[in-house]
Amino acid sequence: MKILRPVTWRDPLLDAGVAAAVGVVAAIMIHESDEQHARPADAGAYLVCVLMALPLVLHRRRPVAALLLSSAGLFVYYSLGYPGIPPTALLAVPFFSTVYAGRPRWAVGVCAGYFTCGFAIVSLKHSQLLEALALFLTHTALAVTVMLLAEVLRSRRALAAETRERLRLAAEEREAEAARRVAEDRVRIARELHDIVAHSMATITVQAGSALHVLGEEDEGARPALAAIRETSKQALREMRATLGALRTGAGADAHGLDRLPVLLEAVRAAGVPVELSVTGAVTDLDQPTDHAAYRILQESLTNVLRHAGTDVRVRVRMSYAGGGLELEIVDDGDGPSAGPGGGHGVNGMRERVHALGGTFTAGPGTSGGFRVAASLPAARAPLADVAGGVP
Repeated sequence: MKILRPVTWRDPLLDAGVAAAVGVVAAIMIHESDEQHARPADAGAYLVCVLMALPLVLHRRRPVAALLLSSAGLFVYYSLGYPGIPPTALLAVPFFSTVYAGRPRWAVGVCAGYFTCGFAIVSLKHSQLLEALALFLTHTALAVTVMLLAEVLRSRRALAAETRERLRLAAEEREAEAARRVAEDRVRIARELHDIVAHSMATITVQAGSALHVLGEEDEGARPALAAIRETSKQALREMRATLGALRTGAGADAHGLDRLPVLLEAVRAAGVPVELSVTGAVTDLDQPTDHAAYRILQESLTNVLRHAGTDVRVRVRMSYAGGGLELEIVDDGDGPSAGPGGGHGVNGMRERVHALGGTFTAGPGTSGGFRVAASLPAARAPLADVAGGVP
């Protein structure tokens, strides 16, 4: 397997330094060689030495080419009869780079062919078989050592890369398993909520509708409240089914916003609680998360008034578009929730919605009794027509 790494600007300089160092070593060996019956080292010998070392600048980018060119240059040097130099001194670097690049067959082939031919030529030329064998065994062992070192380093690097890949795949598998468990939990929660809540909401809707049909003339005062109960339960049932469907599939549910505020206020007023609404500032189109959070805060606050504030209660709702955001305040003059300032799940849910948007939230007893909810929501966008006119 070929191991690749990013190339930096230092690599060409380093490769040139390696080529220069090998050329200098080879030149010194040519100068110091005392081989008898050899052609004296002249300018041509050093020129061939430069040509032998020059391909080493490619030893990392084109290791096979560098090996073949350097070995060819060394063959030309030997053919010209110049003083012999150890071939490993020149070919050790391309041997190493070729094996490290994952091309060991080229390195082994060149090594075997070169040393076999050299041994045969030296043996026949000088008739010193044992001396030639000892010399070439030494250089062969050195070349094999270099190639084995390169293979060890290549294998270790390949093993490290494989280990990183396995760790990555294992992490992806863990994430996929976690996502699968989350999906299963969503389906289970959706199923349980449907079984627990949907039946009760449907029963409320049916019973309210039946009560409307059997009301007598003397009970006409209860008709608006029953109609509000039926419509509210129908809407809640539709919203719950949409939310449960999104919970099952993992898709986003259709989020209601302040466009439904008139319907909400009408339902609360039909339940016998007067609501005063004041809108100040230039009404702006909020982004979807902020718009949805504002509606849910108003919905939860007004629902808490119906549940906890007692009878003969009045509610004041203030919406202020200013400072690039929306300020909400819901104040009632009732008895307040029994849970106290800490609030229950509804208050905690409102607080979490606001904090998720980077806003501020407070809830607690009002200055003159009752209960007060205040929220500051960020991010208002382009101006729209005033929606307050459509709110009774």
